Amino acid sequence: MKYGMNLLLWSGEVTEKMFPVCEQLKEIGFDGVELPIFNLDLDYAAIGKHLDSLGLGRTGVTIRGEEDNPISPDPAVRKRGVELTKRTLDVCAEAGVETLVGPYHSAIGFFSGAGPTEEEWKWGVESMREVAEHAGNVGVRLGVEALNRFECYLLNTHADSTRFVREVDHPSCGIMYDTFHSNIEEKSVTDAVMAGGDKLFHIHISENDRSTPGKGAIRWDENFDAISKSGFDGWLVIEAFGLALPEIAAATKIWRRMFSDEITLASEGFQFMKSEMEKRR
Repeated sequence: MKYGMNLLLWSGEVTEKMFPVCEQLKEIGFDGVELPIFNLDLDYAAIGKHLDSLGLGRTGVTIRGEEDNPISPDPAVRKRGVELTKRTLDVCAEAGVETLVGPYHSAIGFFSGAGPTEEEWKWGVESMREVAEHAGNVGVRLGVEALNRFECYLLNTHADSTRFVREVDHPSCGIMYDTFHSNIEEKSVTDAVMAGGDKLFHIHISENDRSTPGKGAIRWDENFDAISKSGFDGWLVIEAFGLALPEIAAATKIWRRMFSDEITLASEGFQFMKSEMEKRR
């Protein structure tokens, strides 16, 4: 098992200002960091080289929006979404990112007023298949993320995302499991974790209020029991959000501070998830 920390708690992009934080995360015991990849013009090769020097592995996270929605009825918009995710995969390869996760299957925060149509599902699968072929070519895996119904409408459960990636049918395309979204949408945490099967590529450890894992109301025993039972042996990454960046706070609907400081959250979260997994060996 590898333990990571999503850097979105501090910033929407990784620059040299983030390197001291990465050093602290290494000292805590993390095996790697999850890079927010929204600005494609950074020197990702240099970022990767520095993280190599710290002994930190990395995964990446990105999103798609209304203007580059892979399930848009406009072919030009769908094409833009595919091309942007391909470019994101290119910089992932430069940075040494193992897996790119996130809701890049459709536009986050955009709604039609109904569930996905057959056409939207088809467009999503076709778009993701093209992305997956590119992912295979550059050596980066895809971890497609289901979001709760208040954030998207294409993929809301882990059964949805599993069916989606099985229709994409590419070895580089799998799903990620997220404890926060599962807490909202899933009747059975165990069934949700098990849904992915051999397509479960990545896991986000996230509290119900997006703060310190283990300090809230997530059904942690059931989650860790299921993760252990599944045989998953990849990245467990803490995803938490605060007030460091107004644009991230607005997107995640975080209006109040729910932890003392970011490094304490990371340290306590790391000890929590590692101890929970070690109990189940």
